[in-house]
Amino acid sequence: MTKKASQLSRIAAALSVTTLFGCGGGSTTSTDIDVVDASVPVSDWELVWSDEFDGASIDDDNWTHEVDCNGGGNNEAQCYTDSEENAFVSDGSLKIVALPAEEGAPKPYTSARLNTRYKADFKYGRIEMRAKMPEGQGSWPAFWMMPTDEVYGGWPRSGEIDIVEAVNLKAANAEGNPENHIYGTLHYGQEWPNNDSSGQAYSLPDGANPADDFHTYAVEWQEGEIRWYMDGYLYATQRRSEVRYNANGDATGLTHRGWYAEYYEQGTGELTTHWDNAPFDQEFYLILNFAVGGDWPANVNETGIDAEAFAEGQTFEVDYVRVYECASDPDTGKGCETVRPGYDSLDDALVEGAAPVPSPPSTGIPQNLTIFDGTPNPNWPAWDCCGGTTPELVEDSEQGQVYEFTINEAPTVMGFISRSQFITDPEGEASPFDASPIEETGSVKFDLKVTSLPNNATTNWLFKVESSEGSTFAELPLMNGYVGPADTAGATPEQGVWESYEFPLSALAQAGLDTSAIDVIMVFPAWDTGNGAVYRMANVEISQEGGVSYPELVIFEDGQNPNWPMWDCCGGSTPTEEMDDEAHGLTAEFRIGAEPTVMGFITRSESGGGDTPFDATALTDGGLLQFEMRVLSAPTNPDSTWLFKVESNGASTAVELPLADSVEGQAPVEGEWQTYTFPISDLQARGLDVSAIDVIMVFPAWSTGEGAVYRLDNVKIFHPDNGAEAPAGGLTLFADTAADQWRIWDCCGGSTPTEEVDDAEHGTVAEFRIGATPTVMGIIADDGHSYDASALLTNGVVRFEMKVSSMPNDASAPWLFKIESINVSSAVELPISASLEGVDPVEGEWQIYTFPLQTLYDAGLDISAINVIMMFPAWGSGEGAVYRVDNAEIAAQ
Repeated sequence: MTKKASQLSRIAAALSVTTLFGCGGGSTTSTDIDVVDASVPVSDWELVWSDEFDGASIDDDNWTHEVDCNGGGNNEAQCYTDSEENAFVSDGSLKIVALPAEEGAPKPYTSARLNTRYKADFKYGRIEMRAKMPEGQGSWPAFWMMPTDEVYGGWPRSGEIDIVEAVNLKAANAEGNPENHIYGTLHYGQEWPNNDSSGQAYSLPDGANPADDFHTYAVEWQEGEIRWYMDGYLYATQRRSEVRYNANGDATGLTHRGWYAEYYEQGTGELTTHWDNAPFDQEFYLILNFAVGGDWPANVNETGIDAEAFAEGQTFEVDYVRVYECASDPDTGKGCETVRPGYDSLDDALVEGAAPVPSPPSTGIPQNLTIFDGTPNPNWPAWDCCGGTTPELVEDSEQGQVYEFTINEAPTVMGFISRSQFITDPEGEASPFDASPIEETGSVKFDLKVTSLPNNATTNWLFKVESSEGSTFAELPLMNGYVGPADTAGATPEQGVWESYEFPLSALAQAGLDTSAIDVIMVFPAWDTGNGAVYRMANVEISQEGGVSYPELVIFEDGQNPNWPMWDCCGGSTPTEEMDDEAHGLTAEFRIGAEPTVMGFITRSESGGGDTPFDATALTDGGLLQFEMRVLSAPTNPDSTWLFKVESNGASTAVELPLADSVEGQAPVEGEWQTYTFPISDLQARGLDVSAIDVIMVFPAWSTGEGAVYRLDNVKIFHPDNGAEAPAGGLTLFADTAADQWRIWDCCGGSTPTEEVDDAEHGTVAEFRIGATPTVMGIIADDGHSYDASALLTNGVVRFEMKVSSMPNDASAPWLFKIESINVSSAVELPISASLEGVDPVEGEWQIYTFPLQTLYDAGLDISAINVIMMFPAWGSGEGAVYRVDNAEIAAQ
C-alpha cells in the first residue's frame, strides 16, 4: 500500500475506480521481450516454496509480524499487531482480522501485516494466493511484494509489485452497484512525491464478488515482464520500456512505454534514468496485510469507513500462498509463460507504463512554431489541467478569434498542450517542439487580455513551460515577460487591455527548461488563487525574428578569426596576412619550403587556437564549407595534387579530398582566384563528425608542395538560406528522373526498371515490370546514402502517384507499400490502401498515395535514415504486373 500518496493521486482516486494505488511503502539498453506463441499451453512451473496454513499457528520460519501504528504511510486507520486476535491459523487457512480497537487506542482499528523478508525472498517465478476477500466501505486487503534490499534507493526507486488489492468490496460504486474490482499495480520511478505507478483493474463477469468466495490471484514474473491473473485469466501485462534508436544510435523515443528506474549511478553519483529491467530485477519478499481506511478507500465508493461493517470484525482469509520457479530458465523466468491472445496488446491486457520518453536528438534545423494565431493548431489544443472547463474560441473585437480561459473554484492551470492524451482532434498529433536550434535567438511570445480578474485580485500571475512530459520546466512571474513601456508595467495584468509578453528561450533554459521537446505552455494565477479569473490569449508562438538563423563560422575574411589562426603544421613557417586585389583586400598567405607540411586554419589550443570547435550539425541539410584560393606559385613538383582536408574532435574523424572534388570540380589555375565549395552533408557522409570541426587545411599532397605560394580568403562554414524563411524541407525521389544518389530498382527479379514517357501531365515516369521471379520494386538510395526526415516528423508525408498498366495475373494480389531505413531493424509495410486516400489501384488510372511520416514513425520506422521506398504486389503474387510511378517525394504535407 503506497506510502505518502500525492495530493493529485488522492484526487484522482476519488474520481475513478480505475485509478490505481499500490501497497508500497520506497545506461539505457534495449532488449526485446521474447516472442511467445500464445496458442501453446505451458506447464513447466515447479513449486519451490509454499505455506498451506495447515498447522495450528502462523509459521515463524515463514512470516514476520510487523507491529506499528503509522498507518502504512497512507493515513490508514489501523495499528498492526502480533495479537492472535488479528492473525491466526485455523481450519487450514490464515485469517487476518480487522477489529475495532479499545477506547483510547492510538488508532480506531487493529489488524495484521505479515512479511517474509529474509525468510523467503524471490527473483522471478509465479507467485500465487488463494483467498477470500473482506468486504465493506474502508476495507483494503492486499497481497504484494517489496524489494529485499533497496538496491536502487528508497521507495519507489527499488520498485513495488502489487499482486492484488481490493478496496470497499460490496460498497456502492458510482452507478450504485456493489464494488467488485481487484487491482494489479507496479510502483517505480522517481522519489516520492514524484513517484510513478501503472496497473489495471479487473472484475469478474456477471457481477461476481471477490468477497463472496475464494479465488486464485497470481503474477508470473520474468525478466522484463510481469503478468497478472485471477482464477487463471490473464488480465494485465506490464513490461520494461523499450527505447527506439535511429541509425546514428540516438534515442528517439520508446517503442513500448513501460516501467523505468531512476537512481544514482555508482562511480559518477549522477541521478540517471534507466529504461531496462530495473528495478524489477532483484529479489523481493511477500507481504499479506489488511488495512482499514486510508487515502484510497476513504475517498471512493461511499467514502470514509463504515463502522458497522467492522463492528464484529472483517476477515481476509488466505487458503495458501505458493511460489513456483520456471524450470525452463530459472535465471530469467522465461519459457513458462501462461498467456492468451491479447496479452501483449494495448487494446487488451498490455498496460502502458509511466516511463518518461527520451527526448529525440535535435535536428539542428532552426524552425518557428505557431501554436495559435486565430486558427487552432490541432497538435496544440487549448487546455484546462484540472478545473473541468473547456477553453472556448470566442470573437474578440480587437484580435478576432481568440481562446478564452475561465477559472472556477477548482484549482487549476491553463494553456496549450501537445501530449497525446489531451489531443482529441483526429487530425492532431502530439508534437513536442524542438526549440534548441533557436535557443539563443528565439522566444515564447503571446498576447493576453484579462477580462475578469480573480476574486483575489492581487494574486501572482505565472508563466510556465514544460518539456518531455514535465521532466523539465521553467516557471517565472508572468510580468517578467511584459513587453511595453516600463511605466505601464503593473504587478499584475491590467484588466480589459491586450498586453504582449515575450520570454527568451535562453532565460527559460537557464531556469531549467530542456528546450528540445517543449510540450506545454501555461499562463495562470497562482495555484488555488484563480477563482473568478477570465482571460484571453492570442498570437501564441515560439519563434525568432528575421527568419532562419543558422549557425555560421567565418574563419578568414579581411583578417583572421583569432580563435582560428593560420597554421603551418610541420614546416616551421608562419603564414602571414597580405593585401591582394581590391575585391579581396587582406588575405591569408601560405608558403611551403623544403620541409613536408600541411597548412590551413586550426582552433586547437596546443596550436595557438582558441579551442572553439564548430558544431555544423544544423547545417547538414544544405550547409557549405567554402573558400576562395589563388595560387601565386605552383609547387616545383609538376605531379603534385592539391588537397582539401577537414578534421574534427581532435582528429578523431577526418575527411581528405582532392580540391577538384569540390562542387565546382576544378583544380587550381596559377594566378586566378577560384571558389571551392564542399557540402557539409557530403563531408558527414564520408565519415566526418560535423559536430566538432577544429581544423581546415588546403595544401599540395604531402612532400610534394615545395615552392608553393598560395592565398586563401572568405573561408567560412555557412548556410546559403541564413535569414530566409524556414525551409519546408523534403526530397523529391522521382520526378522525370530519380534524385541524385537514388535510382529506380528491382530487388530480386533481375529486371531493370525504365524511364518512360506517359501523358502530358506526368511526362517521364518510372516503369516497373514483374516477371515470374518473386520480387519487390521501388526507389532506393545508393550504398551509404539516405535521407533524414526528422525535421518533417510532425507534418511530413511520403507521397507518390502510381498507375497500373497491367494487373498481376493473380487479380486478387494485394498491393503493398514498404519503407525502410539504413537501420535494418526499422521497416514498415502497409497495404497501399492504408494511405490517406484509402484506395487500391485501378487499372489505367493515376492515383495518389500519401503516408504520414508520423504514422510510419509510430509503426517503428527510423525516419533519420530512409533509404528505400517500395510499391509492389505481395511477394510471389505479382507476375504480369506492369505499373508506373511518378512524383515520389518526402515532403511537408
